[in-house]
Amino acid sequence: MDIKTIGVIGSGTMGSGIAQVAACSGIDVILSDVAEDLLKKSVAGIDKSLAKLIEKGKVAGPKEALLGRIKTTTRLEDLKGVHFAVEAVTEDFEVKKKVLQELDRILAPEVILASNTSSISITRLGALTKRPGRFMGMHFMNPVPLMTLVELIKGIATSAETFAAVKALAEKMGKVPVEATDYPGFIANRILMPMINEAVYALMEGVGTPEAIDTVMKLGMNHPMGPLALADLIGLDVCLFIMEVLHQGFADTKYRPCPLLRKMVDAGYLGRKSGRGFYDYSQPK
Repeated sequence: MDIKTIGVIGSGTMGSGIAQVAACSGIDVILSDVAEDLLKKSVAGIDKSLAKLIEKGKVAGPKEALLGRIKTTTRLEDLKGVHFAVEAVTEDFEVKKKVLQELDRILAPEVILASNTSSISITRLGALTKRPGRFMGMHFMNPVPLMTLVELIKGIATSAETFAAVKALAEKMGKVPVEATDYPGFIANRILMPMINEAVYALMEGVGTPEAIDTVMKLGMNHPMGPLALADLIGLDVCLFIMEVLHQGFADTKYRPCPLLRKMVDAGYLGRKSGRGFYDYSQPK
């Protein structure tokens, strides 16, 4: 399958990153979102990211040519002619359901549809469409331009041909694809989120300060970022949602979200995007 044009639905951090990486791989992109201001913000972010990567020699310019491969639209109908589409909207089942069903109606029957979900069942999402055999998970890591891993998840109906095509696309985009089975959280978040959740428990129980907990994991376990700082980067609301998916999916108390995590989300302390999480981001450093 020769994929020359892809649609990316959702222009947030993940969608922007996917669009940027695809464009840098010689693929034309149609980036879609619900509002023009969101798309303008996304393109500005991609512009800034490309400038940094080109300056460091990690991406071959010129920047204008790369940006020129990305078109934006607020109309899903404009994705009608793409060869592949990946949904990267907010991690909410009902939102994804609405978007996926609309895309299923618009896209040509042979087009593969993927989801960048980090935890929701691929089988469940694929069953919302009339193309479950041409539907699968393509979970990129954040930040997409810098992280080489992509989790590939087959639903129960995903065909071998679909998997092979998406794996080839991931490799064309310079990523290392790893297959994960369709269980809650897949591989990455089934391991990562309980670690973050346990770090929040350690904080709640007074075992250590946020700085102490993160320093132990950075210096003691050689992690590039501590779990609480990472939670702030991901978004505490996203962390809570994934823990709830794990808790409900496995019905195991070891995945019970920490009460402090829930309290902080209730307070609107979501991390970097809200200006406050386990750390304060309201004042520029």
